[in-house]
Parts: sequence; C-alpha cells; structure tokens
Amino acid sequence: MTTVSSSTSSPTPTPTSSTSTSKTGNGTQAATKTAAQQLFNSLQTGSGIDLSTVVPSLIEAQFAAKTAALKAKADTLTAQISVVSSIKSAITDFSAALASLASGGTLATQATSSDPSTLSVTTAAGAKLAGMSKSISINALASAQVSSTKDAYSKTASLGTGSLSIKVGSKDAVSVSFGADDSTPDQLAAKINAANTGIKASVITDASGNAFLSFTGASGKDNSFTITATEGDTAGLARLNVGSGASGTVTSSSAANASITMDGVTVERASNTVNDLVPGVTMTLSAVSTKPLSLTGTAPTAALSTVVANFVSTFNDNMSALNKAIDPITGELRSDPAARSLAQTMRTLTTTKLVPGDDVDLGPKTLADLGVKTEKDGTLSIDQTRLAKTLSDFPGSVEKMFQASGDNLIGLSARMNSVQLSATSSVYGLTASYNNLNEAQKDLSDQQSRLSDNRDRASDALTARFSAMNNRVSAYKSVQSFMDQQVKMWTKSS
Repeated sequence: MTTVSSSTSSPTPTPTSSTSTSKTGNGTQAATKTAAQQLFNSLQTGSGIDLSTVVPSLIEAQFAAKTAALKAKADTLTAQISVVSSIKSAITDFSAALASLASGGTLATQATSSDPSTLSVTTAAGAKLAGMSKSISINALASAQVSSTKDAYSKTASLGTGSLSIKVGSKDAVSVSFGADDSTPDQLAAKINAANTGIKASVITDASGNAFLSFTGASGKDNSFTITATEGDTAGLARLNVGSGASGTVTSSSAANASITMDGVTVERASNTVNDLVPGVTMTLSAVSTKPLSLTGTAPTAALSTVVANFVSTFNDNMSALNKAIDPITGELRSDPAARSLAQTMRTLTTTKLVPGDDVDLGPKTLADLGVKTEKDGTLSIDQTRLAKTLSDFPGSVEKMFQASGDNLIGLSARMNSVQLSATSSVYGLTASYNNLNEAQKDLSDQQSRLSDNRDRASDALTARFSAMNNRVSAYKSVQSFMDQQVKMWTKSS
C-alpha cells in the first residue's frame, strides 16, 4: 500500500476562523476598556484603587488574546485526537469482524446429508467442498462388545481372590489381581478401570440391592475381548470369565465394524464417527440406510450475499467518516498524510485482486467482479443483478474471497488485515499521527502552564504596584486632612 510518512510531521491543527479571531480581538478590546474605566473611576474618586476588581480586569485584558489562541489550539488537538482514535478503532474492528467471519466457516460450502437422521455431517473450517457430490450407503453400524454376569451378587461380599487376565483384540493381555479385601463388585470394577485394560467395568444394581457386573469394550471388530480367571474355582473369579466356554457371563453385543459404501467402494471403520472418507467432513452413522444417501456440498449463497451487503454498509460508514475527517476545508485530519493514504487505499479496494488465478480464468477475482463498485466519494454500491449471477455461476470463487488465508494478498479478510496493519502503523500510519498529536498536546499544556505562571507574576506585580499607589494616596489624604484642620484653626483665630 502506498503511504506517506507521518512520523516527521504532525497533522496541522485547524486554523482559527477569521470570525473567531475577530471575536477574540473584540473581547480583548472590551476587557481593556473595562479595566481602564475601573482604574480611572477609582483614581477620580480619590478613594484608592480597588485591587480585587482592577487587577483581575487588567490581567484578563493583557492575556486574553494568548489564552484564547491556546484554548482554540487545544480544542483543535482534542478533536483531532478523537477523530484519529475513532478511525483507528473502526478500521481495527472492521478487520477483526471480517477475520472472524472468514475463520468461522459459515461462509464456506457446507456438507449436507439427504437424511440427517441416518447420516449426519459436520464441516471443518477451511474444508474445500465446492461441487462435492457423493452417494453413500450405510450397510452396517459399528458396535462394541458388551458382556455381563448372569447372576447378581452381594455388593459387600468378595467375588474371589486371584487374578483376571483381560485381553483386547491382538493386544497383550493385562493381569489384574484381587485379594479378599478388594474384590467386592464395586472394588473389582474400580481396579479393572484403573488398570487401563481397554474395557470399562460397571456395576448395575437390581431392585434387591444386589449387583451385576457389566464389561464394555470399544467399538470395532478388533476390540473384542476375553476375561480369564487364573484360578479355576467356579465359585470364585471364574464366574467373571468372558469368552469361549464361559458359563457365568453372557455377551449381549459383539464387536463389529461399520460398513459404508461410497461411490461404489465399500469400506469398514471401527467407529460410527467417520472423518477420513471426505477431507474436512465428519460423518456420524446413526442407522443402516434403506437406500443410497446423497452427500453434497451446499454453497452458502444467501450468507455470502448478506455478507457482501454488510461489508458494503460498514465500509461506507467508515469511508464517510474518513471523508469527513480529510475534507480540505473543515476536516480535522485534512493535513494528515496517514488519513489521506488510508482513504486512497480503501478507494482502490474494489479493484484489488483477492484470489489468485490467470486473467483468462472466468471466476471473479475482485470485488468489482462481484458487482461492487466504487463511487466518486469512495463509498461502495452493489449491482444486485451482477452479484446474484456471479454467486450462481461461480460460488466456489466467491467463497475463496471470504475464506481465511495465511497470505495477506489472498482473500478479503487477509487484504483488509493488511490495510489495517498499514493504516495503524506506529511508523507511518494513524498510530504515528496519534502519537504526534499527543506530543503536540503535551507541548501545548506546557505553554498553558507557562502562560498561567506569567499571569500570576503579572498579577503579583500589578498588585504590588497599585498597593504602593494606594499607600501613597492614603498618605496624601492624611496630609490633606491635617492641612484642612490647620486652615480651619487659622480661620477661627483670625
């Protein structure tokens, strides 16, 4: 993005208008006239100078112009800082919102099942499913082996001592030992589960308070299991044997694989949750299908159309605020190079290529190709007819524009992030402008502090000067009173 460095010059504060200057001048003249009149009246009456009235009036008259100028500059800087902060925040929020949409997956083609009650599907973010069409039959569901004791046992009695050898599929057998003090049904189930044997033991209590033991493996034919007691006492742990020749347990469900036929090819999976047949799609099998099911990629045409409209609306809000800020007459940031550069970059966004591809590729590559065009003031408008046709003809290409990408030149979200990073740069972007304005504000605060100190010193000097004059007037009045008394005495004596 072409930018102009703003690190060496801060935005020029908006000059005070001639009307404002005239008002300030008139106010200064009025203050001076008032102070002079008060001083004249005090001296004319011979009553001394009213310091509480005259000194503040003279000080106000002396410093009115400078005070007004600094206040005008302070107001300008405050307005500029506010506008810079507002634009920075708006651009950052705009970019973040696009990034959230792109990564959320709602703007990507979604996998759709013709019968969700039999085959439900979820789509991973970033999955490329445009144009997908699959025929799927569910021939069998995966199941887990479930075996349980035929009889219920006392929950407080030992089921025997010795060891149980538990073997799952082709894995090595795991031996779990039990003593007389840790072989009640609950204790036995807890020890089996703690041994990570590959099966889960649980206790099922009947109405009488007695306990059945149940053993469940993982789904899939390779997860069938056997349990063998190392001691042969049929009244002991051998009652828990599972497998060939076992008499104390019954197997209600056998371990089996799911069988799926997709596009004429039959495969088996150990689980009813299958995520490796179609990249980016997780299928959950719920029932055997009575007829072939269809798995298709459904383009989010309505969502994309809404996003384009929302993008244009938000873009226009930001662009209008930016245009107001850089207005050559009234704009707070009319002299700010970062703001002008941002406006120029945003005006060219519709013609910026957002997806890779040769020019001979008929799919849309820019916002302009979608029917989004830039008006003279930099705001955007939508050709709804062209947008609808493009979404219908090239849903996959439009989808790419709004997908997340690690490349800052691919996708609208990535491109907007690049614009935001450049626009808010602390070297040449709005952050640099913000820092410069803050420095100017600090300098202005120092000037105002110095002016306040000067006012105080001038006030002290005038107070001292007029106090001395008051003292002299008082002395003159005392002499005058004495002379008046002498004259009266001389007059009487003569």
